[in-house]
Amino acid sequence: MAQPVKPHPLFARFYATLAGPALEKAGIAEHRRRLLAGLTGEVIEIGAGNGLNFPHYPPEVTRVVAVEPEPNLRALARDEAHRAPVPVEVEAARAERLPFPDASFDAAVVCLALCSIADPGTALAELHRVLRPDGRLRFFEHIQAGSPAVRRVQRVLDATVWPRLMGGCHTGRDTRSAIIAAGFTLTAVDRFDFPRTRIPMPAAAHILGTAVRPGPKGTR
Repeated sequence: MAQPVKPHPLFARFYATLAGPALEKAGIAEHRRRLLAGLTGEVIEIGAGNGLNFPHYPPEVTRVVAVEPEPNLRALARDEAHRAPVPVEVEAARAERLPFPDASFDAAVVCLALCSIADPGTALAELHRVLRPDGRLRFFEHIQAGSPAVRRVQRVLDATVWPRLMGGCHTGRDTRSAIIAAGFTLTAVDRFDFPRTRIPMPAAAHILGTAVRPGPKGTR
Protein backbone atom coordinates (compact mmCIF):
# COMPACT_ATOMS: atom_id res chain seq x y z
CA MET A 1 0.00 0.00 0.00
CA ALA A 2 1.35 3.44 -0.92
CA GLN A 3 2.50 5.60 1.97
CA PRO A 4 0.44 8.73 2.70
CA VAL A 5 1.86 11.96 1.31
CA LYS A 6 3.48 14.29 3.81
CA PRO A 7 2.41 17.88 3.10
CA HIS A 8 5.18 20.38 2.39
CA PRO A 9 3.43 23.71 3.04
CA LEU A 10 6.62 25.77 3.28
CA PHE A 11 8.04 24.34 0.07
CA ALA A 12 4.66 24.72 -1.67
CA ARG A 13 4.56 28.39 -0.70
CA PHE A 14 8.20 28.88 -1.74
CA TYR A 15 7.62 27.23 -5.12
CA ALA A 16 4.38 29.06 -5.86
CA THR A 17 5.59 32.52 -4.84
CA LEU A 18 9.34 32.50 -5.54
CA ALA A 19 10.80 29.50 -7.41
CA GLY A 20 8.02 29.15 -9.97
CA PRO A 21 7.96 32.84 -10.93
CA ALA A 22 11.78 32.90 -11.07
CA LEU A 23 11.77 30.01 -13.56
CA GLU A 24 9.15 31.77 -15.64
CA LYS A 25 11.29 34.91 -15.69
CA ALA A 26 14.27 32.78 -16.80
CA GLY A 27 12.29 31.60 -19.83
CA ILE A 28 10.89 28.22 -18.82
CA ALA A 29 7.59 28.94 -20.60
CA GLU A 30 9.24 28.21 -23.94
CA HIS A 31 10.30 24.77 -22.69
CA ARG A 32 6.78 24.12 -21.39
CA ARG A 33 5.38 24.93 -24.83
CA ARG A 34 7.89 22.61 -26.50
CA LEU A 35 7.00 19.89 -24.01
CA LEU A 36 3.29 20.00 -24.83
CA ALA A 37 3.30 20.93 -28.52
CA GLY A 38 1.42 18.51 -30.74
CA LEU A 39 -0.37 16.60 -28.00
CA THR A 40 -3.88 15.39 -28.76
CA GLY A 41 -6.63 13.44 -27.05
CA GLU A 42 -6.65 12.46 -23.37
CA VAL A 43 -3.53 13.29 -21.36
CA ILE A 44 -2.35 12.45 -17.86
CA GLU A 45 0.14 14.76 -16.14
CA ILE A 46 1.82 13.58 -12.94
CA GLY A 47 3.34 15.94 -10.41
CA ALA A 48 1.35 18.84 -11.82
CA GLY A 49 2.37 21.15 -8.97
CA ASN A 50 0.41 24.39 -9.02
CA GLY A 51 -0.62 23.99 -12.65
CA LEU A 52 1.98 26.04 -14.50
CA ASN A 53 1.74 23.77 -17.56
CA PHE A 54 -2.02 24.18 -17.92
CA PRO A 55 -1.99 27.38 -20.06
CA HIS A 56 0.29 25.71 -22.61
CA TYR A 57 -1.82 22.69 -23.56
CA PRO A 58 -2.84 22.84 -27.24
CA PRO A 59 -6.53 22.91 -28.17
CA GLU A 60 -6.34 19.41 -29.71
CA VAL A 61 -6.11 18.01 -26.17
CA THR A 62 -9.63 16.98 -25.14
CA ARG A 63 -8.96 16.19 -21.48
CA VAL A 64 -6.12 16.56 -18.98
CA VAL A 65 -6.05 14.56 -15.75
CA ALA A 66 -3.49 16.29 -13.54
CA VAL A 67 -2.22 14.30 -10.57
CA GLU A 68 -0.71 16.19 -7.62
CA PRO A 69 -0.29 14.57 -4.19
CA GLU A 70 0.81 17.68 -2.23
CA PRO A 71 -2.41 19.26 -0.91
CA ASN A 72 -1.26 22.89 -0.94
CA LEU A 73 -0.01 22.75 -4.52
CA ARG A 74 -3.08 20.76 -5.54
CA ALA A 75 -5.39 23.51 -4.28
CA LEU A 76 -3.49 26.05 -6.37
CA ALA A 77 -3.65 23.74 -9.40
CA ARG A 78 -7.43 23.50 -9.08
CA ASP A 79 -7.65 27.29 -9.19
CA GLU A 80 -5.43 27.33 -12.29
CA ALA A 81 -7.51 24.60 -13.96
CA HIS A 82 -10.48 26.96 -14.17
CA ARG A 83 -8.42 29.27 -16.39
CA ALA A 84 -6.94 26.55 -18.62
CA PRO A 85 -7.73 26.54 -22.36
CA VAL A 86 -8.59 22.82 -22.23
CA PRO A 87 -10.60 20.72 -19.74
CA VAL A 88 -8.42 19.91 -16.71
CA GLU A 89 -9.29 17.63 -13.79
CA VAL A 90 -6.97 17.79 -10.78
CA GLU A 91 -6.74 14.56 -8.78
CA ALA A 92 -5.19 13.64 -5.42
CA ALA A 93 -3.06 10.56 -6.05
CA ARG A 94 0.50 9.29 -5.98
CA ALA A 95 2.35 8.73 -9.23
CA GLU A 96 3.48 5.34 -7.94
CA ARG A 97 -0.13 4.16 -7.67
CA LEU A 98 -2.35 5.78 -10.28
CA PRO A 99 -6.08 5.11 -9.79
CA PHE A 100 -6.82 4.60 -13.51
CA PRO A 101 -7.38 1.50 -15.66
CA ASP A 102 -4.79 0.16 -18.07
CA ALA A 103 -4.55 1.94 -21.44
CA SER A 104 -6.61 4.97 -20.35
CA PHE A 105 -4.65 7.82 -21.95
CA ASP A 106 -3.22 8.86 -25.30
CA ALA A 107 -0.26 10.71 -23.78
CA ALA A 108 1.49 11.32 -20.47
CA VAL A 109 3.39 14.36 -19.27
CA VAL A 110 5.96 14.59 -16.50
CA CYS A 111 7.58 17.97 -15.89
CA LEU A 112 10.10 18.68 -13.14
CA ALA A 113 8.53 15.95 -11.04
CA LEU A 114 10.57 12.73 -11.31
CA CYS A 115 13.27 14.41 -9.22
CA SER A 116 10.86 14.54 -6.25
CA ILE A 117 8.88 11.32 -6.60
CA ALA A 118 9.95 8.79 -3.99
CA ASP A 119 10.07 5.89 -6.46
CA PRO A 120 10.46 7.25 -10.00
CA GLY A 121 10.86 3.78 -11.51
CA THR A 122 7.48 2.69 -10.19
CA ALA A 123 5.92 5.98 -11.31
CA LEU A 124 7.21 5.48 -14.85
CA ALA A 125 5.95 1.88 -14.84
CA GLU A 126 2.53 3.20 -13.86
CA LEU A 127 2.60 5.70 -16.73
CA HIS A 128 3.53 2.85 -19.06
CA ARG A 129 0.53 0.90 -17.76
CA VAL A 130 -2.07 3.67 -18.16
CA LEU A 131 -0.89 4.71 -21.64
CA ARG A 132 -2.51 3.20 -24.69
CA PRO A 133 -0.26 1.26 -27.09
CA ASP A 134 1.90 3.73 -29.02
CA GLY A 135 1.00 6.41 -26.49
CA ARG A 136 3.56 9.15 -25.99
CA LEU A 137 5.42 10.16 -22.85
CA ARG A 138 6.58 13.78 -22.82
CA PHE A 139 9.24 14.62 -20.23
CA PHE A 140 11.11 17.71 -19.04
CA GLU A 141 13.35 17.03 -16.07
CA HIS A 142 16.57 18.14 -14.45
CA ILE A 143 19.04 15.28 -14.33
CA GLN A 144 22.46 13.98 -13.44
CA ALA A 145 25.16 16.42 -14.58
CA GLY A 146 27.64 15.64 -17.32
CA SER A 147 30.60 16.92 -15.33
CA PRO A 148 32.14 14.48 -12.79
CA ALA A 149 32.82 17.38 -10.42
CA VAL A 150 29.21 18.56 -10.50
CA ARG A 151 27.98 14.96 -10.09
CA ARG A 152 30.02 14.73 -6.88
CA VAL A 153 28.31 17.90 -5.63
CA GLN A 154 24.93 16.45 -6.59
CA ARG A 155 25.59 13.26 -4.64
CA VAL A 156 26.51 15.23 -1.52
CA LEU A 157 23.47 17.48 -1.80
CA ASP A 158 21.08 14.60 -2.46
CA ALA A 159 22.38 12.73 0.58
CA THR A 160 22.06 15.73 2.89
CA VAL A 161 20.15 19.00 2.67
CA TRP A 162 18.62 19.29 -0.80
CA PRO A 163 15.67 16.87 -0.46
CA ARG A 164 14.82 18.27 2.97
CA LEU A 165 14.78 21.85 1.77
CA MET A 166 13.24 21.27 -1.66
CA GLY A 167 10.21 19.09 -1.01
CA GLY A 168 11.96 15.77 -1.68
CA CYS A 169 13.79 16.92 -4.82
CA HIS A 170 17.00 15.15 -5.90
CA THR A 171 19.46 16.92 -8.19
CA GLY A 172 21.29 13.98 -9.76
CA ARG A 173 18.89 11.27 -10.93
CA ASP A 174 19.55 9.37 -14.16
CA THR A 175 16.09 9.95 -15.56
CA ARG A 176 16.91 8.97 -19.13
CA SER A 177 17.93 5.47 -18.04
CA ALA A 178 14.87 5.19 -15.80
CA ILE A 179 12.54 5.95 -18.72
CA ILE A 180 14.15 3.22 -20.80
CA ALA A 181 14.08 0.76 -17.90
CA ALA A 182 10.31 1.30 -17.55
CA GLY A 183 9.78 -0.05 -21.07
CA PHE A 184 9.61 3.14 -23.11
CA THR A 185 11.39 3.75 -26.40
CA LEU A 186 13.06 7.14 -26.62
CA THR A 187 12.27 8.96 -29.86
CA ALA A 188 13.67 12.45 -29.17
CA VAL A 189 15.88 13.85 -26.41
CA ASP A 190 17.27 17.37 -26.10
CA ARG A 191 19.85 17.91 -23.36
CA PHE A 192 20.66 21.46 -22.21
CA ASP A 193 21.42 23.62 -19.19
CA PHE A 194 18.64 25.73 -17.70
CA PRO A 195 18.85 28.38 -16.55
CA ARG A 196 22.13 29.31 -18.19
CA THR A 197 24.50 30.78 -15.61
CA ARG A 198 28.22 31.43 -15.40
CA ILE A 199 28.51 29.38 -12.22
CA PRO A 200 27.63 25.65 -12.62
CA MET A 201 24.42 24.93 -10.73
CA PRO A 202 23.61 21.49 -9.29
CA ALA A 203 20.16 21.35 -10.90
CA ALA A 204 21.01 23.00 -14.23
CA ALA A 205 21.31 19.92 -16.48
CA HIS A 206 17.95 19.13 -18.12
CA ILE A 207 16.45 16.84 -20.71
CA LEU A 208 13.29 17.45 -22.73
CA GLY A 209 11.92 14.85 -25.08
CA THR A 210 9.47 12.18 -26.12
CA ALA A 211 9.27 8.45 -25.55
CA VAL A 212 6.72 5.93 -26.80
CA ARG A 213 5.01 3.03 -25.12
CA PRO A 214 5.49 0.35 -27.78
CA GLY A 215 2.37 -1.35 -29.06
CA PRO A 216 2.01 -5.09 -29.75
CA LYS A 217 4.37 -6.44 -32.35
CA GLY A 218 3.16 -5.84 -35.85
CA THR A 219 1.10 -2.74 -34.94
CA ARG A 220 1.74 0.98 -34.82
